[in-house]
Amino acid sequence: MFTALKSHVWAYPALEVVHICGIALLLGNLVLLELRVFGWGKALPVKDLARLSLGLAAAGFGLAVASGLLMFASQPQELLSNRVFTLKMLLLFAAACNAAVFHARGSLDKLDGWARAQMLLSTLVWLAVVTCGRWIAYR
Repeated sequence: MFTALKSHVWAYPALEVVHICGIALLLGNLVLLELRVFGWGKALPVKDLARLSLGLAAAGFGLAVASGLLMFASQPQELLSNRVFTLKMLLLFAAACNAAVFHARGSLDKLDGWARAQMLLSTLVWLAVVTCGRWIAYR
């Protein structure tokens, strides 16, 4: 399977498209929820929007993870020696920790300054992940 990714002219680019679609679903829905947390769209109940947007974000994350693992498996030595790839993995870990703390403290129920800071941090970290993902190819 991994040799097909290397040998078929369309396999790896198609996988990249799936990866980008996953990232778009993830980041787009997180930003939508962040906008609500910051007070935009007050007519939308936070819980209902969160249920929808976080479900779609999770689906996007699943697509990104599955496609990312396949891309990684096609060139593990090259990626493991790439410092930008390492930074991307650390940022993914930071995003996961931030999300865990956000949900553990019930931030959707509070929508306080800390919740807003965590949402902003989340978006910034995910944008850094995307930046690293693009930068990997040039390092």
